Amino acid sequence: MTQLITPQLVTLDQNLGDSPADVIRVLAGKVAAAGRASEVEGLFTDAFAREQKTATGVPGGIAIPHCRSAAVTEPALAMARLSHKVDFGAKDGPADLIFFIAAPDGADQEHLKLLSKLARSLIKKDFTAALRAASSEQEIVDLVDGAIGDAPKTSEAGDGGRGVVGHREAGTTPIAGEASNAPAAKRIVAVTACPTGIAHTYMAADSLVAAAKEMGVDLQVETQGSSGAKPLDPAVIAAADAVIFAVDVDVRGKERFAGKPVINAPVKRGIDEPTKMVQEALAAAEDPHARRVPHFGAEEQAERAEEEKGEHIGQKLKRALLTGVSYMIPFVAGGGLLIALGFLMGGYLITSFADKIVVENSIFNLPTEFPDNAWGPLGAYIGAVLFKIGALSLGFLVPALAGYIAYAIADRPGIAPGFVAGAVSGFMGAGFLGGIVGGLLAGYVAYQIGKLDVPRWLRGLMPVVIIPLIASLVASGLMFLILGAPIVALTNALNTGLSSLTGAGAVVLGIILGLMMCFDLGGPVNKVAYAFAVAGLGAASVTNQAPWQIMAAVMAAGMVPPLAMALATVLDKKLFSLAERENGKAAWLLGASFISEGAIPFAAADPLRVIPASMVGGAVTGALSMAFGVTSKAPHGGLFVFFAIDNFVLFFLSIAVGVVITALLVIALKRWAVRKPVEAEPVPATATASV
Repeated sequence: MTQLITPQLVTLDQNLGDSPADVIRVLAGKVAAAGRASEVEGLFTDAFAREQKTATGVPGGIAIPHCRSAAVTEPALAMARLSHKVDFGAKDGPADLIFFIAAPDGADQEHLKLLSKLARSLIKKDFTAALRAASSEQEIVDLVDGAIGDAPKTSEAGDGGRGVVGHREAGTTPIAGEASNAPAAKRIVAVTACPTGIAHTYMAADSLVAAAKEMGVDLQVETQGSSGAKPLDPAVIAAADAVIFAVDVDVRGKERFAGKPVINAPVKRGIDEPTKMVQEALAAAEDPHARRVPHFGAEEQAERAEEEKGEHIGQKLKRALLTGVSYMIPFVAGGGLLIALGFLMGGYLITSFADKIVVENSIFNLPTEFPDNAWGPLGAYIGAVLFKIGALSLGFLVPALAGYIAYAIADRPGIAPGFVAGAVSGFMGAGFLGGIVGGLLAGYVAYQIGKLDVPRWLRGLMPVVIIPLIASLVASGLMFLILGAPIVALTNALNTGLSSLTGAGAVVLGIILGLMMCFDLGGPVNKVAYAFAVAGLGAASVTNQAPWQIMAAVMAAGMVPPLAMALATVLDKKLFSLAERENGKAAWLLGASFISEGAIPFAAADPLRVIPASMVGGAVTGALSMAFGVTSKAPHGGLFVFFAIDNFVLFFLSIAVGVVITALLVIALKRWAVRKPVEAEPVPATATASV
């Protein structure tokens, strides 16, 4: 097996710069110069992207920047002992010992295990002291090779030995020396995991075990790292008094720990504050009100309510609206596509014939009267059926929106009152605005009724009779008596005003809709623009094509961000991490399908450059689509519903222009905008992902 570290990869007592970016770039150059990487820039980009997500500094003046990268051809370990310390985000200050771990994207298990062993050795003070005292590069290599070779062997399934006396692997018998305190010892289980799964996962495990040993606590760890994971024995989990999750990613098999008191924290806290985390777990074990791992069933509502206690009103509203829209979209997408197919088969005048054809005719009794532009009697009948199914599906748009907004607030008891309030809104012509108001009202009323302390004999009737009855009466009654008429007037004025825009006004509307679609990529603003476009489809006709034009502009603009990110990763891949380049491949299909969320990974990693660039491109696309008079009778599907889009070539051209503009802007901003300040500032130790 290739030696991980050689004297060529060691740098002693030199000043490599003032920032993590400076140090990582030099060490990436060392790896490339040793023939272990195909390019410096690609390796640096991936490593620094990892550094920005979670600071790699750990206590003791050590930092372990690391990554997996397509630029790495052989696993490598570059080490630097700095004459000028650099802050890598550790709580105890800057680091002078830097280990840069560069693993190929498809690194084999044996190399990953060796790298994991090294990471654990770095928390041993005698090892780090020897590194600081070493007088030559070869001495450093010998120390590292010794640490890798002498570390306890790992199990074939994953990380068996932890290199710390006091830890027991799941399923083994107690080791010597534990019997004296085992009867009185508290039992804790833990899971450690980080995005890369090379260093922090195992260092956190060893730190927690060492801290627990000093406190006389029996702690067993499941490391969910790159070199494999051996699950804890179910009997060990069942006997545990508490659970520690020191993770930056989702815990695999989290349901195994359901009902146990839990301490959640980023993986780096397991390295920085292991003693405090063990103390918190012990306190949680004694606290009947401590937060627990959710049950995935009957108690889900109560657990969710506990997690939502800290939300402010804006967050709650946002969550409710997004829930309503997400449940509404299948009705809209399916119904809209069926309507588009109905037009394709039955002609654009099928709206005037559909009801009569589906009632009076059948597949064995084809209509004799049908639109002239239909595909004959059979085409007219099939078109009428498709159109009618689609129209009925779209009829659920507002009730589903309102029903699931109420569900997000009050859980299942809110669904029926929400659907009823949405139906009232549709009946009155209040549109999606009325659905939002009705859903919020129904959900709030249902939630408040559900909080009442009622006699035990009445509790069974509350969710199925009392809450739906009272909440429906209050919410729908208010819609009929007070709120409906003003909302109807507002909706009519809005639709009339927007639908009547022509020329420059239509272009301005396209710009506004484009900006909204790209502002939060599937968030509330995006969904408001989309819901507005969809709600207008019911009023569209051959003589009133403005709603179809609005739908085309919204869909075209929404396709720009993911397609632009995909293009940008092709034009200048060095500016993007390996994960982003992989996301870029998927973004081609997501963008072509009109799934704006395909750009979210890019926006989350770099919002100040990705979102403004997306908005510019989306605004241009929206304006062009409206200026060209492009129409779409389908509310979803992107390029795959070409048959429902008039002037498809101009539709495609509008998207292409916006995509190119956004891609070039993103590349330009990543190259020149605020790059130096970002690289010069170390990532704070607290800037870690929460669970």
